Amino acid sequence: MRILHLSDTHLTREPGPNADGIDTRLVLAGLLNDCSGIAGLDAVLVTGDVADDGSASAYDDVRALVGEFADARGIPVLWTTGNHDSRTAFASSLGFPAATAAFLAASTMIKDHRVITLDTLVPGKAYGLLGSAQLEWLRSVLATPAPGGTVLAFHHPPIALDVEVQQKLNLLDAAGLADAIRGRDVRLILTGHFHLQLFGLLEAVPVWVTPGVVNRIDLTGPPGTERAVRGASATLVDLSSPGSPLLHVLHARDPRAGQLAHETAPEVMARVIAELGP
Repeated sequence: MRILHLSDTHLTREPGPNADGIDTRLVLAGLLNDCSGIAGLDAVLVTGDVADDGSASAYDDVRALVGEFADARGIPVLWTTGNHDSRTAFASSLGFPAATAAFLAASTMIKDHRVITLDTLVPGKAYGLLGSAQLEWLRSVLATPAPGGTVLAFHHPPIALDVEVQQKLNLLDAAGLADAIRGRDVRLILTGHFHLQLFGLLEAVPVWVTPGVVNRIDLTGPPGTERAVRGASATLVDLSSPGSPLLHVLHARDPRAGQLAHETAPEVMARVIAELGP
């Protein structure tokens, strides 16, 4: 099975450049165009922050752009919420039937692999939680193994570097997730949120953070700041080849890649963490 893994598209209500001068619709369309020659894809996965402002028009435009790419290949699109998303608009636009459910999760079989999409959104906050009810649901699904194993997909990583914004705004109940997957058939965990590529382990299961579509966080900035640069990226996930899971980062052909998008001062970052953290 091969998945094109996207995250953090951050489309806004109105077309055109965002506050960083980046036209998110053009960036997403350009990345998908650059990925058009990838053969053998079985699914597209978008792990949250689909819309920057939770607006219906943003969801509709992402669905149209990603849907056109997927429809041309006859493959499904799987979606998860992120902290910028609105559950109601997300569910309505992207096809979840239970728009008022406590969490938006699904289990999808693709070939002999199971992909479980989870909901880590905490409204009004930037950190993530699965919660006891969703973890119990996950345990019930994982009780029956899938022939090719299971992939979990959600927004907030259960791992973090020694960077305060990652430590405070990641998945806060990672220990509960580790307990839920212990001894089960989970082969890979796919996430987003950090806008950079990062690999780690949870209960010996590989965890992958794919870089964002809207921009990339550059950790060479001064401590305490957030430096974002231009450049859309995605990940090709291969679960069928020898040595899999194999993860390959794809970068859009953008002549402005690496140019500064924004740099947030330490005092502003501290305020953001205090307001949006636990």
